[in-house]
Amino acid sequence: MKNINSWLECVHCSKKYELDKIRYLCDCGGVLDVKRDLNALDGQELKKLWEKRWGLKKGIESSGVWRYRELMLDAPDDKIVTRQEGNTRLYPAGKAGEYAGLKNFYLKHEGENPTGSFKDRGMTCGTSAAMLFNANSVACASTGNTSASMASYAACCGLRSVIFIPSGKIAYGKLAQALAYGGITLQIEGNFDDAMRLVQEVCNEMKIYLLNSVNPFRIEGQKAIGFEILQQLDWEVPDWIILPGGNLGNNSALSKGMMELHELGIISKIPKIAVIQADGANPLYTMWKNKTPFEAVKDPDTIATAIKIGNPVSWEKSIRGIKWSKGIVEQVSEQEIMDAKAMTDRAGIGAEPASCCSVAGAKKLAEAGIIHPDEKVVGILTGNLLKDPDAVVGYHQDKLTDKGIRGTFANKPRLIKARLEDVKAVLG
Repeated sequence: MKNINSWLECVHCSKKYELDKIRYLCDCGGVLDVKRDLNALDGQELKKLWEKRWGLKKGIESSGVWRYRELMLDAPDDKIVTRQEGNTRLYPAGKAGEYAGLKNFYLKHEGENPTGSFKDRGMTCGTSAAMLFNANSVACASTGNTSASMASYAACCGLRSVIFIPSGKIAYGKLAQALAYGGITLQIEGNFDDAMRLVQEVCNEMKIYLLNSVNPFRIEGQKAIGFEILQQLDWEVPDWIILPGGNLGNNSALSKGMMELHELGIISKIPKIAVIQADGANPLYTMWKNKTPFEAVKDPDTIATAIKIGNPVSWEKSIRGIKWSKGIVEQVSEQEIMDAKAMTDRAGIGAEPASCCSVAGAKKLAEAGIIHPDEKVVGILTGNLLKDPDAVVGYHQDKLTDKGIRGTFANKPRLIKARLEDVKAVLG
């Protein structure tokens, strides 16, 4: 299909900018959207094209992001950096669905991406944008998953990657990836929000390309999660899509993608979007619940390290999308997160703690009568089980009591002697 006119537009004041220069924020300080002339596209023809690409074995369009390239980044093939990301499975929730009290609950497992999280979908677009702008270095602040993804994609195309992480506040499963892929890793004193402030200053001063979700091209790639869910459901729109809320880029991307599909006539029904935050890192929930202006949480704290963010850059985009979908924001406790994780893992699916806010939130919303037990619900699992093995082992050995978490569904290892009778005693 032909290229269409695209530009950047401020979410706050609607000021427009051309795409030929690097820009992350509007002059007013607002975050930016990539906008395109959707009137130049035929929604039904797009849908047929995407169906035709489904299942390609090789090439750029075998990616679960670039399959939808008409609504991604307008880039020539030689600038696109891809690891065939996406193409993740949509599972019936099994025991996790029973736990949540939902009959038609599905889990979209973004932990099956190349580096084990949904970040790869945004990073393929973000890194490709870096190539378009002829960057030689990229940088991000990270609680773990972003750094792992960026370091991998940068390694694929020969870019230098620079990572800013909060000292001592990153799961080793994620730190190991960043180091292994060759990222220059800088541990700073402070939390993620401190790292985010610093990386923006460094990128502006040193002309390094910034790849946090404040980058509007990152958000474009993450829209593909929603597109792929719909395609896997044969374009039958679910009643609800539930996902964790940290820096809020993911639900911003999801709602933006749904808006575009709705405008193109590809979908007529709008799924309600539920964003679930940890109660120790809940600025969006507080704003939503109390109907007050946005205010950052100064010292966010949660075992779900991927969403331990007190000052999310995408909150304005996030609120826009939730209101448009007639959705909701909810919070869950540390105990609710880890119990939901135990049941997600027990279903044979598995995910890192932050992911399981989706299951914990689904259960809470179902119990409150907000989600009906018969409604079709898709929960997004954002990261792989092995991203944070310490949390898993700590829960099952009931060693998280210092964090106020009990091993409700603990599966403790048993120490036995190497004798048949001892095995029989355990197994009955």
